[in-house]
This record gives sequence, structure tokens and C-alpha cells, in this order.
Amino acid sequence: MSILKIISKDFDIEERLPEEQLRNVLIDAFAYLIDNDFPKLIQILYKADVDQYKLKELLETVEGSSAAEVIADTYMARQKAKVETWEKYSRKN
Repeated sequence: MSILKIISKDFDIEERLPEEQLRNVLIDAFAYLIDNDFPKLIQILYKADVDQYKLKELLETVEGSSAAEVIADTYMARQKAKVETWEKYSRKN
């Protein structure tokens, strides 16, 4: 399972995007959701199991990044962690 495959369930993205481009696409998508569809933003973060307390703390303390950048980075980190966990346990079988 790849991070792109997981993320493409929430966003309409190409599954062969380099990670830096993926980050930029997600930043744009989260910026749009912040301004235009906050309930969907919350739903995506909830479904991804992003730690709301960690995200809130990051949004309050990270300087030099927009809210969309912080959310995109946190979302990507959570999805990467899921992939690592799946790979770890699928190798044991």
C-alpha cells in the first residue's frame, strides 16, 4: 500500500505524483477546504486519524508556514505512518 493510494481515496490526485508535488497539491486542497468546506476538512482529518491535539498545537506554534501547509504536512506524516505500520505487519505474515 502506498501513501498515494491512501491519499487518492480522499483527494482526486494522480497516483504517480512525486512527493514534493503531492505536498503542493495537498496544500492547495487544504487551503481550499479551510476557506470553502470546513466540515469536509474535519471529515478527512478524522478519517485519516490525525491527532487533533497535536495538530492544534502545531497550528498554534509553527511559524513561517500557513495553516494549509501545517495540515498537509501533518496529514502526510500520518498517512506515511499508516503505510509503515501496514508494511511492518504484512512482512510478518
